[in-house]
Amino acid sequence: MHPRLKGLTAAILLGLATSVPAHAEDNTLPSLGGVGGGLISEQKEAAIGEQVLRSLRRSTRQIGDPITLDYLSSIVYRLVPYAPLQNRDLRMVVIDSPAINAFAVPGGVIGVNGGLFLNARTEQQFAAVMAHELAHLAQRHYARQLEQQENMTPLTIAGMLAGIILSAATQSDVGIATVAGTQAMAVQNMLQYSRSNEQEADRVGLDIMEDAGLDPHGMPEMFEIMMRQSRIQGNAIPEYLSTHPLTRSRISDSRNRANQFPDRNYQDSLEYHLVRARLLVHYAQSPEKAVEIFQTYRDGSSELPDAAVQYGLAVAYLGAGDTKQAETILRTLLEEHPGRITFQVTLADTMMRAGKLDDAITLMQDARQRNPGNYPILYQLAAVQYQADHAAEAAEIYRELTKQYPDNAGLWQKLSDAEGQARNIIGVHRARAEFYLLMGDREAAVRQLREAREKASPGTPTHEIISQRLAQISRNRDESPL
Repeated sequence: MHPRLKGLTAAILLGLATSVPAHAEDNTLPSLGGVGGGLISEQKEAAIGEQVLRSLRRSTRQIGDPITLDYLSSIVYRLVPYAPLQNRDLRMVVIDSPAINAFAVPGGVIGVNGGLFLNARTEQQFAAVMAHELAHLAQRHYARQLEQQENMTPLTIAGMLAGIILSAATQSDVGIATVAGTQAMAVQNMLQYSRSNEQEADRVGLDIMEDAGLDPHGMPEMFEIMMRQSRIQGNAIPEYLSTHPLTRSRISDSRNRANQFPDRNYQDSLEYHLVRARLLVHYAQSPEKAVEIFQTYRDGSSELPDAAVQYGLAVAYLGAGDTKQAETILRTLLEEHPGRITFQVTLADTMMRAGKLDDAITLMQDARQRNPGNYPILYQLAAVQYQADHAAEAAEIYRELTKQYPDNAGLWQKLSDAEGQARNIIGVHRARAEFYLLMGDREAAVRQLREAREKASPGTPTHEIISQRLAQISRNRDESPL
């Protein structure tokens, strides 16, 4: 990969706060207004976001774990009320890569690599990266970059962004063909402008952190982690530092600004460390190796809280197929933390894998009564119902989830499977159609919907709904701003 293109990940869209303000007292920010003022319309920004998401779905492995996704959503929406966003309808993505990376692109798409959880040792550090990304969206930095590229269409930008994200996520040349095919030189033209936005995003991000009750010192602490990793890797500079090498003065500047905020008693949530434990297991060499690692953590040598160490060991045992050990640990954790959803959901998963399907269903149904609409609970309940050959019940839950999370391609796949097991052929075609749309295959989606319409009796509500969906797809294609 061209060395300049490799480094653009941080500067253009990953925005991992690698440049900090030199003057902490300067809080003046430009007024961007609405869709006027020369900026591209929010409709085009949304279309760019959709295009990037489709590219990522087709080209990258993503982490679909509902516990991880639910946590990411919760921490982002803890920050959102304090970010000056015009559009607060955000979509979350977790890329399955152990490298540190995060990104925000037009249309309200927020993403992280799984590796950010591995390297951010506290919730405050993790939240600092999310606050920085929200600041990029709030200040519409990408809209400004697009405005400067007079010869580039939003579709071209969408292709470049997807290619750069893909290259960063995979740490290979797999995405560079996308960039090269969409005016790669224009990316370099955007470099300096992106650098000027970093100071603004850092400053706004620190304010968001403080207002949300999170520790702004998480930002300089994250800088320190990046600096240490850069030293360890030697000449192989991490991608997020390729264009913005960290210096001690930059770390000092960010800490000075953080020091201007009042002292508070900041506490990490346990949930962050439980999610981090899950991903430490996920990225271990093997489940058996993860068991060894978490067994050694029991002596207090890990920065993880004790409950997270025990939980990580349970998840490792589960991955290694030792459901008995996993269940024992999880039941003990639930005695110490009654009603904690992550422990309940993981216990139900353990029971399911051990063949205790009725017990798992009962556990999740009870949890659902106390927490209706909770994503991890509903997801796990549907999985157990499907495993127990209760396909109709599973399909009903998946239909509920797809209404809540219509952009989740994995949910549509599971709905299609459940509808097939329940012998609802029309439902299979409709679910597959939505999956194909999310993957960017409009023709396949239309074929599925036409087959569904042929099987539906004319004049019935189902036939009319399918016809309306077909018409909507046609309109969306004709009206696309790209």
